[in-house]
Amino acid sequence: MTGTDSSAPGQVTATGLGSWPGEEPAEAARIIRGELGSPHLPFLAELPDRGVGSDALGRTASLLVELAVDVQPHGWRLVDRPGKDLRRARSALSTDINILADVIGAEEAPSEDIKIQLRGPLSLAAGLHLHNGERALLDYGARREIAASLAAGVAGYLKRVAEAAPGVRIVVQIDEPEIASVLAGTIPTSSGYRTLRSVPGREVTESWQLVIDALRAAGAFETVVAVSEVEAPFERILAAGADGIAVPLRALTSRQWEQLAGAVEAGKRLWAGALDVADPAARLPRVGDVVENVWRPWRQLGLPASTLGALRVTPSEGLARHSPAAATAVLTRLTQVADGLNQLALG
Repeated sequence: MTGTDSSAPGQVTATGLGSWPGEEPAEAARIIRGELGSPHLPFLAELPDRGVGSDALGRTASLLVELAVDVQPHGWRLVDRPGKDLRRARSALSTDINILADVIGAEEAPSEDIKIQLRGPLSLAAGLHLHNGERALLDYGARREIAASLAAGVAGYLKRVAEAAPGVRIVVQIDEPEIASVLAGTIPTSSGYRTLRSVPGREVTESWQLVIDALRAAGAFETVVAVSEVEAPFERILAAGADGIAVPLRALTSRQWEQLAGAVEAGKRLWAGALDVADPAARLPRVGDVVENVWRPWRQLGLPASTLGALRVTPSEGLARHSPAAATAVLTRLTQVADGLNQLALG
């Protein structure tokens, strides 16, 4: 039974997208789990402020099997043997998982679910460099090797999280922030004078399917692919077998909303980036306004209020650029938005 079948949506819930401000994983875990208690979805925070190895790219690269990476002036590079940068990335992730176990162990009623994030295989290939300094995305063989290596590495990651959170269902968010540029052929070469050739759509679907199948075999309860709203390849995400799509709502076209409505009707989840947090200095939108921005297109597409349970509401992006207090306020607002939508769902 897939995650979609076994997680028949009952109510709107809230989650964050992964990145979080500061350098203290214990504090981050306590805040996130306090704000996103059941029925919401707490997540294992990424803390890029800690430096090399705690960024999303390095964190995922540390999971690769039989591929090593280090940091060069132009970014993360595939290398022949592990070095200090890779050890640092692995150590940071191990620390986070151990601290998660301690925080969960001190809770009276732990949440039933937890979410972890991965950089998807295409954005990973766009961010990693070959020995010659060029992006791995340039080379078909490198792209396939990275996707296969990531698929091989996710089982160990899920096992460690499951040991830290016994009995908890693990939800996985596969981040593909570069996918529109990968498909359009607009990723610049390392020199910046040209762009890399577009990756065929069928290869994108197959790479995602490889990782999603590995996650499911490793026990993932639900897998969602997160993309930007610009030229988001919704059909390919669904064809790859994902249980849902995570996307900001701020600039979706009518056609994109229709595609998402079709996915919801087919039993998939929509993680709606309903709360615009692009400007950390701006005041958060009012709960009623955010609820209306979701409910209006939902109603216009003819989706019944009862299907709102397919929704998870998220910020429009990660929260690393916010202060800890502001990031906490975002999570509070998201749960308020979820409550508002649930009131509509109940009629």
